[in-house]
Amino acid sequence: MKKIIAVAALILAPSIALAGGDNHHTQNNVQYTGPVELTDLTNLITDSSMFTEQKVVVEGKLIRQINHDTFIFSDGQSEVQIELDDDIILNQALDANTPVRLFGEFEGGNTPEIEVDRIQVL
Repeated sequence: MKKIIAVAALILAPSIALAGGDNHHTQNNVQYTGPVELTDLTNLITDSSMFTEQKVVVEGKLIRQINHDTFIFSDGQSEVQIELDDDIILNQALDANTPVRLFGEFEGGNTPEIEVDRIQVL
């Protein structure tokens, strides 16, 4: 009986230790209002290749919606496709005139795009 309890404890210990450990997806509630280093969209698109991936911060407007989570973003000079992360929730509606700051990861290739992790309405 002691062996069965010991084996059961060894089997259940990892799952118990990992239960509730999903807090790494919680967003930071820090509202920083100082300067931010922005990425130049024109240079980013020009210098991209199939294997280009980098974290970016860009400012501009969502000018067109392609489907429920894909948009065309413009910084006033260049346009790029963006994809919004599923857990992004906005407290206000956006239109083509709403200035936004996007935080995400740029991926080069045939259709360069930014996978957006967070949106800040300016």
